[in-house]
Amino acid sequence: MSDKVICIAESINIMGKRTGQAMRERNPLPIQQMAKEEVELGADYLDLNIGPAKKEGPDLASWIVRVVEEVVDIPLSLDTTNPEAMIAGIKASKRPASMLINSISIQPERLEKLGPFAAEVGCEVVALLWGLEGLPRDANERASLAVDLIMKLNEYGIPNEKIWVDPILTPITLGADQIQEALTFLSMLQDIAPGAKSTIGLSNVSNGVASHLRPYLNRVMLMMLMKYGIYSAILDVYDKELVEIAKGQHPDWVSLVHRMMDGEEPDVKSLSPKELEIYKTFKVLTGQTIFSESWLEV
Repeated sequence: MSDKVICIAESINIMGKRTGQAMRERNPLPIQQMAKEEVELGADYLDLNIGPAKKEGPDLASWIVRVVEEVVDIPLSLDTTNPEAMIAGIKASKRPASMLINSISIQPERLEKLGPFAAEVGCEVVALLWGLEGLPRDANERASLAVDLIMKLNEYGIPNEKIWVDPILTPITLGADQIQEALTFLSMLQDIAPGAKSTIGLSNVSNGVASHLRPYLNRVMLMMLMKYGIYSAILDVYDKELVEIAKGQHPDWVSLVHRMMDGEEPDVKSLSPKELEIYKTFKVLTGQTIFSESWLEV
């Protein structure tokens, strides 16, 4: 069980309203402004998501790492599916060993380029459990894939302690089953790879849901993940309450969720409005209530 979670801020993104255009125009100011805001809001890492970056990947990656490092001192996670861009971005850093590669998967074209490079630089890596056939079907398939991927990373010289395993969280709109499989996998991780860390793209769970409702799902999902010792999460640091949960400030809410995960059924009449909101959201995330966007009003 974890009472604190490392917060990787997600908002500097090629798809973001404020930062996407700035990346395309190489305008540092909106990106630097957001980087400073995110640190003030409690980010422990900043994720710089430049997407596939097919055309000018290496140039964009190097540029954004330098631009952000000019104004903040916390470590950066570079997020791109382009291995050449990843390598260029990490080489551009003042502190390459403090960088996080987001991410390496079992796909040979990424693994064979990024594995040896990460070992050489000494940086940490996100091991994304996306198989050759796509998303693993259940916790056991995730475990089998994790063993293969971690063994390969170990062979390159990357120790478990530098590997952050991401079991992939799927949207609640696709049902609660895969969410449970990701949680079950997390409960197995230390047996599979002692010392490995874990991470998750938290906002995936609320992807496709009306924006005003997303924070409720993200917050309760984080509390559920904390029961299984989640080490870090890529999340929205502009959600103050979410960051407070990650920093261990609402132990009573977390305790309520963990008791329900253990099978306790609270007396609904005794719950405060806030606890009732958590209770209803938990029921949706565990599939006990069918998801609809009116779950909080039922």
